[in-house]
Amino acid sequence: MRITNRVAVLALGFVLVLVMALPVGCTDADDSVEGEGGEPYVVGAVLSLTGAQSGLGVPEKNTIEMEVERINDAGGINGHPLEVIIEDDASDVDQAIASTTKLIEQDGVIAIIGSTGSSQTMAMRDQIDMAQIPQVSLGSGSIITRELDPLVFQTTWTADLIVPLALQYLKDEGLTKIGLITEDTGFGKDGRELVNEKVAEYGLAVVSDQVFKPTDTDMTGQLTVVKSSGADVVLMWSSVSASSIVPKNMGQLNFDVPLVCGNGVAKQEFLDGAGGAGEGVVAFAGKVLAPESYGVGSEAYEVATGFVERYTEEYGVAPDHFAGHAYDGLYLVVEAMKRLDEGFTPMDLRDEIEKTSGLPGIGGTFTFSATDHNGMTSNDIVMYRIEDGQWVLAE
Repeated sequence: MRITNRVAVLALGFVLVLVMALPVGCTDADDSVEGEGGEPYVVGAVLSLTGAQSGLGVPEKNTIEMEVERINDAGGINGHPLEVIIEDDASDVDQAIASTTKLIEQDGVIAIIGSTGSSQTMAMRDQIDMAQIPQVSLGSGSIITRELDPLVFQTTWTADLIVPLALQYLKDEGLTKIGLITEDTGFGKDGRELVNEKVAEYGLAVVSDQVFKPTDTDMTGQLTVVKSSGADVVLMWSSVSASSIVPKNMGQLNFDVPLVCGNGVAKQEFLDGAGGAGEGVVAFAGKVLAPESYGVGSEAYEVATGFVERYTEEYGVAPDHFAGHAYDGLYLVVEAMKRLDEGFTPMDLRDEIEKTSGLPGIGGTFTFSATDHNGMTSNDIVMYRIEDGQWVLAE
């Protein structure tokens, strides 16, 4: 069953009475009652709140709910309350399509944030293009913005940015024989394809290439093959919950080689799942796990630390970079809305998002153009290592 959340602040006592009299999730955006400053601006979000990618989608939902409340407490967007309708795609491409269709046809949203995953994001594209509304994806797949769709933007660092950093690290460490293990999703396929394409440029070789499904509960079969190949490092491209099984299985097999990962594992869920087996794991991701890396006193540092403090106070745990992707997706839309005159259309909003320049976010500082809807650079990425059960900046 789809999970729909209405996040809004509506003024005036008679409006509150009317809204409270309606069942939650049963009204369409067109039925929203006009508040003191005008009707709400209604945005959709398609997130993976259940299924294999729920460890990513839940912090994204938390962020959007928290920040929408903050925006509305401060007066909304040019006097208009902001409403975000959140749909759960259950980490499934078909559900992502259904959720997108519902948001467009029933709720009349003017933009969509999401999805959490790359495969779901790509599956939504036909609906986005037919409706001619902007989409800001939280997925990491390079394909999302590599082949430019004028309507689609992205808040994450892609494999195009991270794979070269990981391969250069392996070269510098003298780790030349790679055992590659990836998840069978759009994210995993993206990393796998790029590693195999680029590895020879760094004088390295993939000696074993293994894949696991997001629902797998044991990878000893794949890792046994990797171990027998003579690999001197395991390179993993995964973001799903099952990724934390890999270091455990490596320990069980006495497979004592480094485990190096992309950005998908840099989250609390991986720390909790891997436990002591995660010690020493290396990952490349954004700066939010170590805000000092933004540069103490910089605008980006102030934005990031403010967000970390609010999120930690609200939810009792520090945000990971998936929460940060949702922050960036929301504010790319919100800041563009603020710059527009009353009565703007979804295409006006698209054009204004594309004009974003130098906007400090959690993932980095965003500058889009007519030919770049990702706007990130390798300078937005740092290397972490798990030490004493925590992600710390690696030297």
